Amino acid sequence: MKQYKNREEVEEKYKWDLTEYYKSDDEFFETYSKLNKELDILKNYVGCTTDSFKLYGYLDKEIKYETEIERMYIYASVRNDELLGQPIPLDMLNKASLLITKLNNLTAFFNPELLKITSTSYKQLFITNNKLNDYKPYLDDIYRYKEHVLNEEEEKLVTSLVSATDDFSNISSNLLNGEHNYGKVTINEHEKVELTTTNSRFLKTSKDRKVRKQADTKLLKKASEYASTSASLLNGYVKLKDTLAGIYHFSDSLEAKLFSNELNVKVYDTLSKVVRENVSSLQRYYKVRKKILGLDELYTYDLLAKLSNSTKEYSIEEAQQIVREALKPLGEDYLAKYDKIIKNRYIDYCQYKGKCSGGYSISGHANNSRILMSYNYDFESISTIAHEAGHNINHQYLIENNFLPYRENAIINAEVTSLINECLLANYMIKNAKTKEEKILGLENIIGVIESNLFGATRECDMERLMYEHVHNGNCLTKEFMSKITKDSLKYYYGKEVKLTKYSSYNWIYRSHYYMNFYLYSYAICISVASHLASDILNGNKETLDKYLKYIKTGSNVTPLDTFKILGVDLEKEDVYLDAIKYFDSLVDELEELTK
Repeated sequence: MKQYKNREEVEEKYKWDLTEYYKSDDEFFETYSKLNKELDILKNYVGCTTDSFKLYGYLDKEIKYETEIERMYIYASVRNDELLGQPIPLDMLNKASLLITKLNNLTAFFNPELLKITSTSYKQLFITNNKLNDYKPYLDDIYRYKEHVLNEEEEKLVTSLVSATDDFSNISSNLLNGEHNYGKVTINEHEKVELTTTNSRFLKTSKDRKVRKQADTKLLKKASEYASTSASLLNGYVKLKDTLAGIYHFSDSLEAKLFSNELNVKVYDTLSKVVRENVSSLQRYYKVRKKILGLDELYTYDLLAKLSNSTKEYSIEEAQQIVREALKPLGEDYLAKYDKIIKNRYIDYCQYKGKCSGGYSISGHANNSRILMSYNYDFESISTIAHEAGHNINHQYLIENNFLPYRENAIINAEVTSLINECLLANYMIKNAKTKEEKILGLENIIGVIESNLFGATRECDMERLMYEHVHNGNCLTKEFMSKITKDSLKYYYGKEVKLTKYSSYNWIYRSHYYMNFYLYSYAICISVASHLASDILNGNKETLDKYLKYIKTGSNVTPLDTFKILGVDLEKEDVYLDAIKYFDSLVDELEELTK
């Protein structure tokens, strides 16, 4: 396994090519100077919502500027992630942020102004100027907030409250990631490693149970010492989000969140109901896991332990080819877009000191997305390529098939494309495994994807709902309350198959998504849809494949719910979630049979 000390050591073919964004940093700074002067022209468009032609001119310019500033911000972000904290990328990030602020200030008039006009006047705009219909879905998405809008002065007051929501998250992150000393974990008789929130998950995958237990116990024990502070931060965030929901005339934060995705509470309730009624499937998996690991009792620190003994390493070229083979059921055009990712160097693969860790796909409206990862020569690395390639290919289709403002999709739609790729990859690895251990590796990977994204995400969302209801009813989130609902939730989902430790009830402290306001439910929905589609596509259902290819071309001019209907999926019905659980059961059956 090749290791790199710095970016200079990394071969060019393993680095992303950013010239599609800017040929050089100098071109970035030239663009900044140009835009900084040009943006002031938007001052001339105050009052444009009463004139359809002036409105069209405003939208044309505003979206053009927004797209270019987005390009600048992405370029600055990925340049910074190449080597964190360097002066030039930081300067670029600062300049891009300044332009974002300037654009927001110059366009702050628009939404309140549009929302003031009557529905009759709003409809007349499109009759008077037919060209404006290009922007109708974009404007409709703004106008539907008419009942949830504040006047200009109120909006200014609320803006400072909205920005404060990030403060709670940042303080919590700094507390857990920067200020705690978690001590060291002994990984063999002579070697110790410093425990961090970053490496804790990896340590808990160890085949050595002592390592897993140390990592879990040390992490949660230290966090428990700051539980009151963590609860206070979370309480502040939840209380603020609940207050903001009320200010904007929503009944609660959940309604506000679902409204932004154009969904109703029935979708959320149906998902929660089906998953809670089928936790026995999850518990059966834990029973199988316990048997494979040869344990009398399965504890929470055993849930990430590797089931497979495979130590096979994969070169980057091998990983690229494996993903390509796995994606063949999606057709030649899809594969051509995957090939474009590899040929045009959209991926930055290798880790070295100073590079941002983790994995992501970042995209803009006018440019193909870029993928960052930390390649580790293992199956998880291949899975990351497949996952992020799903986002990238989806974005390529969006660029090809949609007018500029609509080259994006809601988070509730976005993860379907990445998770389908993971399902197809797992299937390929299982079918083409050369050894029993490789087959187990493929099975535990896809089972883990469904376990965390369906059962885990839904459980966390149910926790969130309890938190918001508690605060909405005039109560405070305390460490006692948070630990109690965590313990109750874990017991319900784990049943008798998983034992809690002394500190298991404190794992809420590390749930950063609690600062993202009902974020995870979208993953539960997406894995349900993805597993259902993947199964059909692998069985050669051409109709499902055709629907899926239409789905990934569909932009934000179609509502999220209607986008899913292209697939023949109704999120308000139980079928899609039950199908996902059946698929999960079948994978557990296969794993159990394989390890008898």
